[in-house]
Amino acid sequence: MRKLQFICLAAFAFLYSNTTFAQDNAATNYDQGFRLGIGLNGGIPTDSDDYDFSLGGDVRLQYDLSKRTSLTLTTGFTNLFLGKDDLGNNIKDLGFIPAKAGFKAFFWEDQFYVLGEVGAGFAVTNGYNDTTFLWAPGIGYANKYIDISLRYEDYDKFNTNQVALRVAYGFDL
Repeated sequence: MRKLQFICLAAFAFLYSNTTFAQDNAATNYDQGFRLGIGLNGGIPTDSDDYDFSLGGDVRLQYDLSKRTSLTLTTGFTNLFLGKDDLGNNIKDLGFIPAKAGFKAFFWEDQFYVLGEVGAGFAVTNGYNDTTFLWAPGIGYANKYIDISLRYEDYDKFNTNQVALRVAYGFDL
C-alpha cells in the first residue's frame, strides 16, 4: 500500500517537474476562466475484498490559471457496491459524497495532464456515518469537450481504495 502511494506521488512529481512553460505573448495574453465538467466514474477496489466495484458521478469546477495549469473543485456521489468480509458475510453498499480540491498541470501538447486532489468523503447511505480523508493522483487527456482520466483514490476510514476511470463532458462557463 505505501509503495503504491510512493510510486504515484513520485510519478506526479516527476511529470510536473518536467513541465516547461514558454515565455511568449500567447501565454501572457491567455484568458483565464472557468470550465465545468460532468463525469461518470467506474472503479475497482484494490486494497481489500470488502467491495466488488464502484460507480459514481461528479461535477468538477475548473479555474484555468494559465494555458497549462488549473485549480479544481470536485464533488458528486460514489457508491462502493456489495462485497464480503473475511467470514463470507455480506457487507452493505457504501455511498459517499466526495469533496476535493486539486491542481491540474498539462504536460504534453496541452491535452495530457496530471492531477492531484485531496479532500474528504462523507458517507451517506446504509447507516454509515464516517467521514474519511481522501487523496487522488491521476493522469488524463482533455480537449475542448471531452475529459478522460485514470486515477488512484485512497480512502483512509472506508477500509479500501480504488483505481477509477472518469469520462466527462466539459465546457466553458
